[in-house]
Amino acid sequence: MTVPSNSEFGMVGLGLRREMLDELLTQIPKQIDFMEVAPENWLKLGGRFAKQFKSLTDTSNFVCHGLSLSIGSPEPLDIEFVKALKVFFKAHNVKLFSEHLSYCSGSGHMYDLMPIPFTEAAIAHVVERIKKVQDILEQQIAIENVSYYAAPGQQMSELEFTTEILQQADCKLLLDVNNIYVNSINHGYDAEHFLASLPSQRIAYGHVAGHYNEADDLLVDTHGADVIDPVWQLLDHAYQHHGVFATLLERDFNIPAIAELTKELDIIHQLQAKHAIIQRKESA
Repeated sequence: MTVPSNSEFGMVGLGLRREMLDELLTQIPKQIDFMEVAPENWLKLGGRFAKQFKSLTDTSNFVCHGLSLSIGSPEPLDIEFVKALKVFFKAHNVKLFSEHLSYCSGSGHMYDLMPIPFTEAAIAHVVERIKKVQDILEQQIAIENVSYYAAPGQQMSELEFTTEILQQADCKLLLDVNNIYVNSINHGYDAEHFLASLPSQRIAYGHVAGHYNEADDLLVDTHGADVIDPVWQLLDHAYQHHGVFATLLERDFNIPAIAELTKELDIIHQLQAKHAIIQRKESA
């Protein structure tokens, strides 16, 4: 099964960071079809940054990727925060909201993305919370497969856990290709098998990013470096297995000039074009 190649927000995106504003306000490169922001970084921002941000959202396609919804937390959902997100999305014509399949709060904020135990009880808990968020927002959200470094209380595989949540919550998937690669090295599984086993029809869009090599068997998902060849190859396999889907480049620090980032966006465009041609030939 393939994913339709006509995304409502474009096919190639870039994660917007405040450091990029000056360059992008001057000119948005043709390689960028949409941008993504963490709403927490912009929700309460005023002054010059708020005006600059609004000028971009008035003329460009945007999606939001949350950091603090804490979808797996044992603490109650922050309903007022979700309602504030709904207002923000409407004000900036945000096309889609995604969050991490993790949690970042308990009795206090942990300021990190913690792994949810891969258990039936956790599935039921997370599914209920996703449904509640979707009811408030009145739209489907996407959940991102995350990088993790420990699996406490594991009763099933990451793949089983993820696919069950997608199905039971009837939500979309933000397919992070780099996270699959990082986890495959750290936890010793076959990245392409994991990738191919995900449900094509659930994919909303994808992420690619760089990471840090702590050791041969320990990679850290940092978004602070160029995308490496094995991750590009995995994205190539993703398009082969699932069809061409919208894909966004993340870069959170060590941010080079936009001209450098567009070189990586060009690679996404090239891979998408390659598979679009292949799929047209196969359907002819």
